[in-house]
Amino acid sequence: MEASTETNNKFSEEEQVVTPWEVAGNGGKIDYDKLIDRFGCQRIDQSLVQRVEKLTSQPAHVFLRRNVFFAHRDFAEILDAYEKGENFYLYTGRGPSSEALHLGHLIPFMFTKYLQEAFKVPLVIQLTDDEKFLWKNLTIEESRRLARENAKDIIACGFDVSKTFIFSDFDYVGGAFYRNMVQIGKRVTYNQVVGIFGFIGEDHIGKVSFPPVQAAPSFPSSFPHLFEGKGNLRCLIPCAIDQDPYFRMTRDVAPKIGYNKPALIESSFFPALQGETGKMSASDPNSAIYVTDSAKDIKNKVNRYAFSGGQDSIEKHRQLGANLEVDIPIKYLSFFLEDDAELEHIKKEYGAGRMLTGEVKQRLIQVLTEIVERHRTARANVTEKI
Repeated sequence: MEASTETNNKFSEEEQVVTPWEVAGNGGKIDYDKLIDRFGCQRIDQSLVQRVEKLTSQPAHVFLRRNVFFAHRDFAEILDAYEKGENFYLYTGRGPSSEALHLGHLIPFMFTKYLQEAFKVPLVIQLTDDEKFLWKNLTIEESRRLARENAKDIIACGFDVSKTFIFSDFDYVGGAFYRNMVQIGKRVTYNQVVGIFGFIGEDHIGKVSFPPVQAAPSFPSSFPHLFEGKGNLRCLIPCAIDQDPYFRMTRDVAPKIGYNKPALIESSFFPALQGETGKMSASDPNSAIYVTDSAKDIKNKVNRYAFSGGQDSIEKHRQLGANLEVDIPIKYLSFFLEDDAELEHIKKEYGAGRMLTGEVKQRLIQVLTEIVERHRTARANVTEKI
């Protein structure tokens, strides 16, 4: 009975709100355990991480080891099939609503690149320029332009060009892809879509008609030029957990049209510099580190805006230590500092008050500057031809 458990998304006023367009925690912080219960997905446990390491013969990605990707649907089934020699493909996407990506936007792509390399599988990346036209105050031309700009940042993440297909909805939707959209659309009632996405009477019908567009790439037959005769190929979708409603709907419909349900592997939200209040805001450039930020910008933003769990005087800090639970530099290092031993050392010293906030921020500035510089160099090498 997946329909009832996977598609009911109603929640009371005081609950946290997590939809593809809005993320707001109860009192600011997202309760991921509650989210898992409400959405009906599973937590990723240590045995699943070990299984990935065994199958790929390499250490798990830092995002998997440290629980950044923390929930899944049917990921174990994907691994079962892979173990038997059956392949799968990856599907992820980006809604191009801003010129530059921030580090939070890069997380699904960094992780998807690891999955593509580790499992040696094909990947499709959907740029939902149509969605951004429907939801934001953007013209079609501007949405398409942003999709092209964002594609350069996505390519700069280093995907295998021979195994990756990036498409914009405005350019690609039609043919077999459109046939799947119509198949999906016919099997989801208006009441269901209101229950899943919370649409209201004032919403235009463009919004109501969009979900099948994001669902269709979950089925290999939407890409006949890539997967001809591979109708049973399974699909794995790495995404942030706010995209789950789309795929609950997709998984509900899949068996009705004779397809495999897509599997999901889902990440938590990357916190804003000011603290854990759900997602970062594009309207506040100081809430995030952008891939276009200079080394000076990064230093300034981390020093001025990164919320610290340190005490307000050195004496007090030496005595009580930092509150690592709320400390943003520690959270960012947990995402991006590769070395497990170094991270543990910093946490221990900082938590005990032997290390000061300034020192932790200094290390974070080095780590982030390196990532952004590397990304900028890679993006500069993305030619029009590519």
